[in-house]
Amino acid sequence: MQSAEWDVANEGGWGGIDRNDAVEAMLKYADAGLSTFDMADHYGPAEDLYGIFINRVRRERPPELLETVRGLTKWVPPPVKMTRSFVVQNIDVSRKRMDVASLDMLQFHWWDYSNSGYLDALKHLTDLKEEGKIKTIALTNFDTERLRIILENGIPVVSNQVQHSLVDMRPQQKMAELCQLTGVKLITYGTVMGGLLSEKFLDTNLSIPFAAPPLNTPSLQKYKRMVDAWGGWSLFQELLRTLKTVASKHEVSIPTVAVKYILDQPTVAGSMVGVRLGLSEHIKDVNAVFSLVLDEEDISSILQVTNKGKDLQKVIGDCGDEYRRA
Repeated sequence: MQSAEWDVANEGGWGGIDRNDAVEAMLKYADAGLSTFDMADHYGPAEDLYGIFINRVRRERPPELLETVRGLTKWVPPPVKMTRSFVVQNIDVSRKRMDVASLDMLQFHWWDYSNSGYLDALKHLTDLKEEGKIKTIALTNFDTERLRIILENGIPVVSNQVQHSLVDMRPQQKMAELCQLTGVKLITYGTVMGGLLSEKFLDTNLSIPFAAPPLNTPSLQKYKRMVDAWGGWSLFQELLRTLKTVASKHEVSIPTVAVKYILDQPTVAGSMVGVRLGLSEHIKDVNAVFSLVLDEEDISSILQVTNKGKDLQKVIGDCGDEYRRA
């Protein structure tokens, strides 16, 4: 089932946001049907906020809403020996912070493939799944080769969270092929490129001071580098103009078209829409995704532009390689 998910907290993006305001915003999204929240052990107070939020849902909302709420967290451990006690200790911290008996989904990340400890960690996580402390095991930013090794070791991963957008179509190459063979799904992030894929950056010139909105977040700076690697700002403007034409035809926004295009790709099960709680809202745009149908004309016009860009698989490498390059 396709769903929209979103970031509870980006690293370093919290600043002085009030916790009560953040939880109120989470309740607002859940009430609007956007009830899957993505976080990580290292995303500031994200897991603690979820714990406060889920208790508010338990007390103040009907049981039907509680049944739809899902908390997806990540575990990004240091490269130490992955003993059972170490794994249990860390998972118990997340369970306590999120105030749940069982984690809905634990998404595992590993920095260094030359250290095979990731297999030890995943085997311990599988044991914890069988013991009921984790409902589903997933990965984040793993490449195709390591996903294959993990599956061959009998680890029951259900998904891999990867960067995926109209500019970054790498997951539709080797990764999607393996996923189609094995049933593993993709959850995507960076799908609106930190906000670059929006009306805000349409018809802007970054080379002229003050002629474009500032790239004032780590996400915007990161995805601008992706644009540079893919084909540059001029080609990106051509993509935005094309997306605007499609969006206007369907009476939706550019981000809605960008997300829907990726959700329609093979093996993609969900897309995270990053939200800075209390600072920006995307309820209307996200809900519009579910009723939008892109026709052949739309897809053809988009492909005419994206096909002009470079193959980022050749430039950067496979999924997640951008985090592991020397």
